[in-house]
Formats: sequence, C-alpha cells, structure tokens
Amino acid sequence: MSGHSKWATIKRKKAAVDAKRGKIFTRLIREIMIAAREGGGDPEANSRLRTAINNAKSENMPMDNIERAIKRGTGELEGVNYEESWYEAYAPGGVGLYIQVLTDNKNRTVAEIRHLLTRNNASMAEAGAVAWMFEQKGVITIDASTVDEDQLMEIALEAGADDLESDENVHIVKTAPADLHPVQAALEEHNVAYLSAEITYLPKNEIELDAETGQKVMKLLDVLEDHDDVQNVYHNADFPEALLAEEG
Repeated sequence: MSGHSKWATIKRKKAAVDAKRGKIFTRLIREIMIAAREGGGDPEANSRLRTAINNAKSENMPMDNIERAIKRGTGELEGVNYEESWYEAYAPGGVGLYIQVLTDNKNRTVAEIRHLLTRNNASMAEAGAVAWMFEQKGVITIDASTVDEDQLMEIALEAGADDLESDENVHIVKTAPADLHPVQAALEEHNVAYLSAEITYLPKNEIELDAETGQKVMKLLDVLEDHDDVQNVYHNADFPEALLAEEG
C-alpha cells in the first residue's frame, strides 16, 4: 500500500479550502441542488444526494439550509439553475486534470477556466483525453488511532469494500461507488467513526514530479480550486515528499 505521500496528494490543501467556510457551504449547497434535481429529493433513493447531505452535516451546515437546497433542486423553491460540467486539461509535467464545475453560465466559466490554465502553463484537453486516467470510487477515511486495522478490514470487506490502505495517520477504505453507503452503514453499526466519506475520482496511475514542476502544478491547483464555480479538481500528480512537507 502507499502511505502518507499518496494520502497527502489526494487530499492536498483540503484543510485550507475547508477553512473558507462560506465557500465550502456554497459548494455543498450546489452539490445538493444538482443531486436533488437529477435524482429526486429522497436521499434514501438517491445515493448522490445522501452523500451530499452527509458531507454538509459533517461541515455543521444547518438542516434548514440543506432542506432549502433540496427544494431548490427539485423545483419546490425558486433558485439559480446550476449545471454540472466536466473539463479536462493537461498541467505542467503532463499531469492530467479532471475538473468538475457547477455553474449558471457555462460560457463564462469555460472561458475563465481556459484563461487560468493558459496563465499557468497548462492547456484544455479534448473530451475523453484525460477522463480515462481516473476511476470513480467511494472513499472513507478513518482516524487510524480509533480502530485496529485488522478489525476494520474485517468489517469493511464483509460489507463490500474493495480495499483498505493504512498509514500512521489514517485508514482509507475504498469501495465501488454503489457500495459506499452499505460500507458506511456497517461502520456505523460497529460504532466506527469516520472522518469523511465521498464519491471521488482516483488516478489509475500517477506521474512523479520534480520539485520545480510540482510547485507549478500546486500553484495551478490553488487557482483552480479558488474559482467560485469549481467543485473539485482531480489530478494524477505524485508530488515530492519534501514539497508536501512544506505544504503541510
């Protein structure tokens, strides 16, 4: 299994982004709206909505906000009509970027994303050029100090998990997207608390970067993640340990 480096790469800068409370709330609300619009307002029958609600609760979003977002998504309340789009790009070093946006103006957003890429020595890619580099997975993270690895493996695999990776800080349980919630339920049944649970895109292979290129890619990720319409930026960069330590 891979250790701290891969974990830090996948979740790089998450704490810094989450610290911007207003922005993370905005992103969560948009995701709830899109999920409710596409799959209906019942979280029991809509796994994407259920995940979005759980993520909102983990950020202590008030239930009133969550319920309003669901109703806006289903059309019970009026609101801005957000659309989901995916952009693919190449960053310095040949790193692939898979960028998820939720926007009320696709033309404006694509122009702004293209501008950010160009300014940071990156370029937009054709549809399908980058997406194949990633696979959709459910990922549950658990504080390593709260549960024994062997015990966790038994619970998770029996519930349908695909894999378990561990280091000194966290356990990372991976599942097929459809198995995320059954595995969550099994953990809850055994009183195993988790830090986060989400459907995400993981790289099939990573591109090892030197320090100079790594810094350029990190700068690009920062400016993309700071864009109001960007929900997530998935990448296949493998940053040098020293660079990750500086970031941490």
